[in-house]
Amino acid sequence: MRALSRSARLLSLLVLLAAVASIAGAQPTSLDGAVVRVVDGDTIHVRLADRVEKVRYIGVNTPEVHHPRKGEEPGGREAAEVNRELVENKRVRLELDVQSRDRYGRLLAYVWVSAGAERADGAGPPQSRRDESENWIMVNAELVRLGYAQVMTVPPNVRYQTLFLKLQRDARESGRGLWKGV
Repeated sequence: MRALSRSARLLSLLVLLAAVASIAGAQPTSLDGAVVRVVDGDTIHVRLADRVEKVRYIGVNTPEVHHPRKGEEPGGREAAEVNRELVENKRVRLELDVQSRDRYGRLLAYVWVSAGAERADGAGPPQSRRDESENWIMVNAELVRLGYAQVMTVPPNVRYQTLFLKLQRDARESGRGLWKGV
């Protein structure tokens, strides 16, 4: 019985140490900044407190504007323009997921913009997922909803996969954005 008690205490201590270590090494789950450049439909540069980061939107993909082998893909300019209207020179919150960087060193994030910003197409408040406590709009989801981005799930970053798939289905069925005539 005493050995079980000692084992239980040792296990408890190990769990506690693991928890403390993960908290000490944990990265922030969100970062606030301002967009200083829109690269294309799914990549922006954001000024954080002490640096500028190249940020790639998690869970979505837009046609390329500057692809090294393919050149410009159909719809690339349109997707980049919609992204520009949503975020250019605006304050954003970057929500991080499990994997924070891709193989190119870009910061991976769900990008939130203040809902108080004027809508790109002037059609009232966006329908995408919102953080009601602060009234922010997720740009990743809004691009999919408007039909200018497709879902691209890359595990382990799958937090909003179900939402993105629903928004894509709705955009496609409604013929919005790049889905017109498809």
